Amino acid sequence: MTTKINPARPEPITGRYYTVEVEGAPRRIYVEEAGQGRPVLCLHTAGADTRQWRHLMNDAEVTRDHRLIAFDMPWHGKSLPPEGFETEEYLLTTEAYIATVLAVVDGLGLDRPLLAGCSMGGRIALQLAALHGDRFSGFIAIEASDFQGAWYDIDWFHRPDAHGGEMGAALVSANISPYAPAEERWNTLWMFMQSGPGVFRGDLSFYTRDESLIGRLNQIDTIRTPVHILVGAYDLTCTPEDAKRTARAIPGATVTVMDELGHFPMSEHPEGFRPFFIDALQRMRVPAIERAEEQA
Repeated sequence: MTTKINPARPEPITGRYYTVEVEGAPRRIYVEEAGQGRPVLCLHTAGADTRQWRHLMNDAEVTRDHRLIAFDMPWHGKSLPPEGFETEEYLLTTEAYIATVLAVVDGLGLDRPLLAGCSMGGRIALQLAALHGDRFSGFIAIEASDFQGAWYDIDWFHRPDAHGGEMGAALVSANISPYAPAEERWNTLWMFMQSGPGVFRGDLSFYTRDESLIGRLNQIDTIRTPVHILVGAYDLTCTPEDAKRTARAIPGATVTVMDELGHFPMSEHPEGFRPFFIDALQRMRVPAIERAEEQA
């Protein structure tokens, strides 16, 4: 499913900017979308941007019935940092992350969209399922778990004597499946190489230090909003065991281990990820009683 370029025909992805208010301050957010039908809000991983979703956005079968929407978090991709960013340290928090996602939902006028997030996007998807489940119609949490502390020093990603982007790419390269096509492996790594100074470190501060989700998992109501967790068999950061542990703590949640995939499945190996994502979308339509029977 690697994107095919036709010089005579533009891709179906459109992009535009929206200014939304987050925690009392304006944020100019870059948003891309493709397709029609049920809205699916797609969240990128730490240190990356919406380009991770480009293959699915170019998939006519997926976009025939689904309006895929992805946005760059502030500091990421085409979303600039806020005014005065040079005077502060970027450290993403759960509160700011949730506020940003909800501001985009409101700004785009989305009525209970599906939420699909990967890595830190998967973590915040579960936070939103626990705290704001009524705002969404289902959650696809990719490479998501309750918590993992850092097994690395995050300060390496913002030092005067090291290139933070290249250090970030070196770290994430170990989390890409050996089955990933070389072209997409390097495309994925390039996004991290382009990350702004301190951005990956600031994202990882949220990802590796906030344990608040652990006590909230049992608040998730999967009867109202289903939760399906996808995890790559070659993910060293969020392992299949981590994802299964998290799913067990959420009454009614389901989980699938994806063979031959790593921590960035929609980007590193789009063809391998495609059937799992399509299956997850279908699960979001399954009546609650059928989901309960599946878990029995």
